[in-house]
Amino acid sequence: MRKILAGMMSAFLLLVAACGGSNAEAIATDNGGKVMQAEKVNAGKALVVYYSRSGNTEAIANMISAETGADMFRVTTVKPYPEAYRETTEVARAERDNNARPEINGRVENMADYDIVYVGIPNWWSTMPMALFTFMEQYDFSGKTIVPFVTHGGGGVANCVSDLQKTAPNAKFLDALVISGSNAKGAQSDVNAWLNRLGLKK
Repeated sequence: MRKILAGMMSAFLLLVAACGGSNAEAIATDNGGKVMQAEKVNAGKALVVYYSRSGNTEAIANMISAETGADMFRVTTVKPYPEAYRETTEVARAERDNNARPEINGRVENMADYDIVYVGIPNWWSTMPMALFTFMEQYDFSGKTIVPFVTHGGGGVANCVSDLQKTAPNAKFLDALVISGSNAKGAQSDVNAWLNRLGLKK
């Protein structure tokens, strides 16, 4: 019965987030069919990895780093996206449809040192920007704890977290924070509550 109730609650939260929901939703992630419940984590060395075009995901990334003491790495593409928003969305959709892996700048040379990796994802056409696939596929996340956070313009979490999980099948995933992009810069209290619940604040 407990497993059934947990599954129903997870499905309900995903539906709320996909519809735009409230300012912030904590989404229970499914890793190999098992719902990872919120639990305390022994906070080791942490890294915040994120992609951000408009600054919304970056705002959340900065809050997480400030509250946890985590290092930061911003994923950027070698070939910049167009300045115009609509043109960028068209390029992003073509990349998604072609399962592209855009070349990115730099890499995390000491990834093995990190126990916890926060991954900041803007919802682009119901999944991660393809540059984040490029990043994730460069490393082995076995044994690490991955903590996703998603910003969106009304589409909620969509496939962002489930697609992230596919890039790190041997990692442990904790509940994702899902924030409306328009509220991202004022989401400090939501970020604090989420980190507290996961036991990740320094």
